[in-house]
Amino acid sequence: MKHKPLREQTLVITGASSGIGLATARMAAKAGARVVLAARSGGALDAIVAEIEGSSGRAIAVTADVGVRAEVEAIAEKAIAAFGGFDTWVNVAGVTIYGPLRAVSDADHARLVQTNLWGTIFGSLVAVEHLSRRGGALVNVGSVASDLAFPFQGMYSATKHAVKGFTDALRMELRHEGAPVSVSLIKPTSIDTPLPRRARNYMDREPMLPPPVYPPEEVAHAILHCAVHPQRDVFVGGAGKAFAAGKEFAPGAFDLLAPAIVALQKRPGRPRRSAGSLHGPERDDTGHTKGDQPGYVMRSSAYTRASLHPLALVTGAVGLGLAATALLAPRPRGRRS
Repeated sequence: MKHKPLREQTLVITGASSGIGLATARMAAKAGARVVLAARSGGALDAIVAEIEGSSGRAIAVTADVGVRAEVEAIAEKAIAAFGGFDTWVNVAGVTIYGPLRAVSDADHARLVQTNLWGTIFGSLVAVEHLSRRGGALVNVGSVASDLAFPFQGMYSATKHAVKGFTDALRMELRHEGAPVSVSLIKPTSIDTPLPRRARNYMDREPMLPPPVYPPEEVAHAILHCAVHPQRDVFVGGAGKAFAAGKEFAPGAFDLLAPAIVALQKRPGRPRRSAGSLHGPERDDTGHTKGDQPGYVMRSSAYTRASLHPLALVTGAVGLGLAATALLAPRPRGRRS
């Protein structure tokens, strides 16, 4: 299945006020697509729309909480009213909590599930109701945590596991119906976005992302690739793929990494705040694609770029295999005089 080029598409993007969602909106608009930006932060969205329109792009803003189905339905209605419909729907909106599972309140757990899981479910079901009639792409942003579990981000991992299961089942049902809708799941590794700063934090230290860390534009590139050339699953960051494969091979060994994983999620210094934007947007957590991750941030992911072009990946793998065979093959001995 192949979809229209980006310049002919209308994209709906949730969680568009910061991070991956904002990077995707800017990249799509630059490619000529019409964009519908949805998030809880209306003021930030208005500023982003003005920025896009100032560069001759076309965009509208919809203030919405993806955890409320009626508000998600309103996103679709406004996209149809403004642009006659949409071709790709991208579910990006998400939050996280840092801290031991037993320390987190039931209310905080429930809010996380409402945003990350139900927000993706509502967005997906509303989107495919429209897309099944005209064709298009649904792109859900999961995480490497869709395949791995992370201590001190336990409920986040649970929701991303659930997003994967829901996305896989929905894809199968759409294929069974013969609906002209592609369904892709993007699995980012650690991405330099404001997510840790926006997190509800129960730790005694400021949260951070475990390395290696990749830029949000790398995820946006993968999302927009799937909007035109659908792929089932895309890992963003070769490290994520390697860890997921390693866990499948030796799950017990991955469990032993718990102390290191916990330590890599803490940065020096006392936490600046603990509430985060779990239950509502904060003034200074929007309008930024990047966070304040300490240390080195990768410029791109060679693995991800190659995985978006399977033929090149297979060709490279075959070439490496032949080279390895040539190096390891026994060499014939020279003739004796």
